[in-house]
Amino acid sequence: MHELSLAGGILRIAEDAVAREGAVRVRRLVVEAGALSAVDVRALRFALESIASGTCLEQAAVELREVPGQAWCLGCSRTVPIRSRLDDCPACGSARLQPISGTELRVVEMYVEDLPSSEPAGAPAAPLAEE
Repeated sequence: MHELSLAGGILRIAEDAVAREGAVRVRRLVVEAGALSAVDVRALRFALESIASGTCLEQAAVELREVPGQAWCLGCSRTVPIRSRLDDCPACGSARLQPISGTELRVVEMYVEDLPSSEPAGAPAAPLAEE
């Protein structure tokens, strides 16, 4: 399951952002996974939930968005939707397609919680209130 290593990479991105911004934790994280990226979104969610305990992602609201695949057809010069890299062009039937979107896996939004101004940098943070 390569989603566990992908979740570890996402965690490192979050930890780096928290450290860089002098924040306490991530409140909200939005990740886009393309339909052609070979990422199982349910497995990625499970992996993120599994490694979040004790990290800056522990109480984060994580949103995983699936981005549909699109390709440029070399046969008819159109941008067409595809679900798989093996699809033929739905417009002309050509197999000569160049994927142009849906291959990405990226963190697109991250909201962090800053330290309250009255707390020193090393003080433990209070737990987040339930929304």
